[in-house]
Amino acid sequence: MNEPWDAQMEALGDFIRRQRKLANLSLRQLADKTRLSNPYLSQVERGLHQPSMRVIKLISEALNVSAETLLTHAGLLHHGDGETPGAAAGVTTVEHAIQADGRLSDHQKAALITVYRSMLATD
Repeated sequence: MNEPWDAQMEALGDFIRRQRKLANLSLRQLADKTRLSNPYLSQVERGLHQPSMRVIKLISEALNVSAETLLTHAGLLHHGDGETPGAAAGVTTVEHAIQADGRLSDHQKAALITVYRSMLATD
């Protein structure tokens, strides 16, 4: 087994799961939005399956997160490989700070991240 690759798939799956929950989507709802099967998405979230770039793109669009962000969180893309320098790192830092703040409820975190992303989209 390729342990670093397994860790990257687990990191990707964990990030997808957290983003799905922040978006208040069930696994079935994400499956409907992406037109992928529920069992397949479950395997991706558990790091048991390596998704293709097409699948990464479908998931990223459904979660309103860039494909680059998903790949960066899995350690498969490094800052500067596909985005404006500093863009992925800045978004990651802000979103992580929001997610890590124990004073906020999951609903508040999702709302803040949604507002933050909408502000970035208007640039």
